[in-house]
Amino acid sequence: MNIVFNINKLGMEGLGATLTSLIRNCSQSKTLKLWFLCSELGENDKRNIQQLLKAEAFEGELKFIDFDAKKKFGHLTSLHGDWTTYGRLLIPDIIESDTAVYLDSDLIINIDILEFNSIKIDKILSAVNGSEILYTLDGTFLIEKLNLAPDTLYFYAGVLIFNISSWKANNSKKRLEEIANQYSNELVSGDQTLLNALCAGDFTHLPKKFNSPWYPGSPQPQNMNKEVVHFVGSPKPWDFFGKIIHSGRDTWNAYTPPFWKSQYSGISPLKISRTWKIRRSIFKHLKQKLLSK
Repeated sequence: MNIVFNINKLGMEGLGATLTSLIRNCSQSKTLKLWFLCSELGENDKRNIQQLLKAEAFEGELKFIDFDAKKKFGHLTSLHGDWTTYGRLLIPDIIESDTAVYLDSDLIINIDILEFNSIKIDKILSAVNGSEILYTLDGTFLIEKLNLAPDTLYFYAGVLIFNISSWKANNSKKRLEEIANQYSNELVSGDQTLLNALCAGDFTHLPKKFNSPWYPGSPQPQNMNKEVVHFVGSPKPWDFFGKIIHSGRDTWNAYTPPFWKSQYSGISPLKISRTWKIRRSIFKHLKQKLLSK
């Protein structure tokens, strides 16, 4: 099974728990091939990934692919000045296989990842249905510019299965490039906007347990020990103020090795910059927490 991560330096802090939970709960890690699409990731970061996988007795294959996110996708709308997220669009070009599973780096994998093999894939993408596009950040764009119906189903791209054979057969890359070039400044949610535009609601629906959201300020999901838990929104449990706001802090701690925390949980210019960018969300949740007392 091909499993792909798309990662930059800022994503490393959450990745440790994602990888640890993935390996510990997998019945046969020797059947896995982990791919890391790396945007400005240093050799030390790659060695840390290798060290973690070795410590968890990972028996599968490992592959690092470097790419320059800004050079490749800098003409498109960034997310807070970062283009790494668009790296997901490279998966069908890189993976020489019929399918690949994409995973975000802010997940806790509390299921055997091999359960994905039981999914019948009949569309170019498989994902958990999130909502109708009318209620999404990029809904206005999808409705007004691409003429999608307001009740078109929309997915969040933290967990995806790419049907690479179907992707290529349907010339999906060309269609994506056409949309991206025409609306390069209107991609509110980055490549997630593009992928939803491409599918127009026509995607294989995964069971909810494959992408179960855990929002800051919310209690843990009821069945989290049998799900792929996704730390959606900001702050994350490992962000500044995450210990106060996010009830998933202990869960993240339990799966994050001490050496990983020593490498990525300290103060850094990147973390300070991120804190500033998500300050409104932090203040909102702190206010809610104070008012609830």
